[in-house]
Amino acid sequence: MKTLKTMWSAVFESLRDLLPIIVVIGFFQLAVLQQPIPNFGEIAIGILFVVIGLTLFVQGLNMGLFPIGETMAHSFASKGSIFWLLCFAFALGFGTTIAEPALIAVANEAAIVAAEGQLIENSQQSLASYADGLRITVALSVGFAIVLGVFRIIKGWPIQYLIVVGYVGVVIMTLLAPREIIGIAYDSGGVTTSTITVPLVTALGVGLASSIKGRNPMVDGFGLIAFASLTPMIFVMAYGMVI
Repeated sequence: MKTLKTMWSAVFESLRDLLPIIVVIGFFQLAVLQQPIPNFGEIAIGILFVVIGLTLFVQGLNMGLFPIGETMAHSFASKGSIFWLLCFAFALGFGTTIAEPALIAVANEAAIVAAEGQLIENSQQSLASYADGLRITVALSVGFAIVLGVFRIIKGWPIQYLIVVGYVGVVIMTLLAPREIIGIAYDSGGVTTSTITVPLVTALGVGLASSIKGRNPMVDGFGLIAFASLTPMIFVMAYGMVI
């Protein structure tokens, strides 16, 4: 009974989170465009599926990803092995990013546009190679970013200075990189912080900061996602300059 009540509460919270989107779309469709909602039945079923999916996803985060991320961070910190902690941080950043659905979509679309713009050969092999190269580049950059963020937590460095230096690097790379790759690079910084990467990386940072004496989880535990958004822009622009 308690489990059922908890599940209904989670469903209600998901519906509440989606309600502003539903209201905005409904308002502009009915009041501004003054047109009926097409395929209303299908859309209603789709919204129901989204609510159920979001509910299950959030419950999965709370039950699985957050606890395992924090537990592994505690375990590595208690063993005192910086080398293996940094290896784990890199592998986590790389693995979660390479599996991001949003990154896969952006990489595939970028390959198609590059072929249409005659930047690469319009063949299945060239499209796949370009998309895979872009995904691997972004994944490597996020792996590097998580290593840098973990090292910052260990050393207690202020995050603002690293972020400022990083964005100075982004500006410099923007001036040097081919203009065809700049937009893709900036979008790559956004798609890395999505459904898979954010929960595990956040749990890693909070768990690690909670395990190290003298670190404040609120001050030091967050910020890894900022690095994960920043470094792909630099790496992808460098990738564009190389290819």
